[in-house]
Amino acid sequence: MVTKFVAPDATGTDPEQASSDRITQFIATLKEQGVEYVRFELPDLHGVSRSKVVPIDKVESYTRKGLNFYGGTLALDTASMVVSGAGLHEERKYRDHMLIPDLDTLTPVPWLDRTAKVICDPQWSFGDPLTMAPRYVLKALLRKAAAMGFDVMMGHEFEFYLLHGETREPLFGGLHIFNHIRNQYVPELDQLLDYLRGSGVDVITSNCEYAPSQFEINFGPGVGLRGADKAFTFKNAVKEITHRMGYLATFMSKPFADRAGCCCHFHISLLDRSTGKNACVDQNDPDGLSSTFKSFIQGILTHAPAMFPLIGPTPNCYRRLKPHTFAPSNISWGIEDRSAMVRVKATHDEDTHLEMRAASGLSNPYLTAAATLAAGLLGIQHQYELQPPVDGPSEDNPTLPKFPQTLEAALEALAADEEMRSLLGEDFVRLFTTVKRFELARFHDHITEWERQEYMEIY
Repeated sequence: MVTKFVAPDATGTDPEQASSDRITQFIATLKEQGVEYVRFELPDLHGVSRSKVVPIDKVESYTRKGLNFYGGTLALDTASMVVSGAGLHEERKYRDHMLIPDLDTLTPVPWLDRTAKVICDPQWSFGDPLTMAPRYVLKALLRKAAAMGFDVMMGHEFEFYLLHGETREPLFGGLHIFNHIRNQYVPELDQLLDYLRGSGVDVITSNCEYAPSQFEINFGPGVGLRGADKAFTFKNAVKEITHRMGYLATFMSKPFADRAGCCCHFHISLLDRSTGKNACVDQNDPDGLSSTFKSFIQGILTHAPAMFPLIGPTPNCYRRLKPHTFAPSNISWGIEDRSAMVRVKATHDEDTHLEMRAASGLSNPYLTAAATLAAGLLGIQHQYELQPPVDGPSEDNPTLPKFPQTLEAALEALAADEEMRSLLGEDFVRLFTTVKRFELARFHDHITEWERQEYMEIY
């Protein structure tokens, strides 16, 4: 069984020598654990793993020098089409970049024999990173949070449909949330949990969700980048494992018009770097919320429109966000308000945090975290005053501003928010926007079956 790599303490040593020693120890650990293959995985623009499988005898060389990978991978759209003008294809003469493995991310791939994986960062060469990569974007925002005095605790909560592999239809019908028969409807669900836990995903709970054949598997939060890395591992593992079992798992926002959508509920709190304490709580406040946390919440509300392309990156995402569907539909907050965009868990203790409920299940976990963190940090930076919550469910209040109704409108909101663009990085925003507009053009060129059925005969 592959276990997580723990590096030896290199305090006080030469950095270059320490790095070399660390790689030597890393390779020794792999061989001791019987690993024969290591997957070098790149989180792409969409949160999908792009990878190469490397035999153990080649791992050390690629770890030291980097693994060659097509340099335009981050500028491929959802169909893996080359997006001209994105800055990473013809502009770079279609060159390679190098994948540099983050040794701290070593985890087993227990559904494959003698195989492990590492998450990688792309660089043109050592010291020349592709800063528009989603993992780099989140890293930069975590550094900004640290400079402001905060570490960040985060956790992603996903819903997905488990469907027949060939028909792509649900395994069962009806509404059976938490029903014990449906929770473990097929034995492969038990095996899925075992594999997830074996791959370093600390499963907390698993249950069927509101719609037929919809499930939710929750896992623990993590501090900083590790929280997003775990979410990346979880989503790609669920897709891969269920495929090998003959099923299709989909995190698509709204795969069925008449059934519930799939969300990503994103949980986040700030930790004071000097004390390690939760910076969101203040026992002297009636609701137990610190002034810092209130400003953070207001930052999310103020910059919500600009967040939407990142948390809802496809046209289909906007079909989910409707009132009375257990999904938010307006820019709102409330304590334990399940209909609000920001649901505040005001526990008056170290567990105080917020749950941002507007993200789609298909959203890239690095970008959901980056968008939420960027907006919240702007709130702290400007010391925003938190608007009062509304009485009753937020979704029933007509005075609250609605979300952008389309991906086009969301992209326009991001383009108009100079502060969000600056924090996310102009290079990243340019890449992301170019790819998304390319996808939208293909979307609008497509003739749907509904149009054919509706118009072909009558006209």
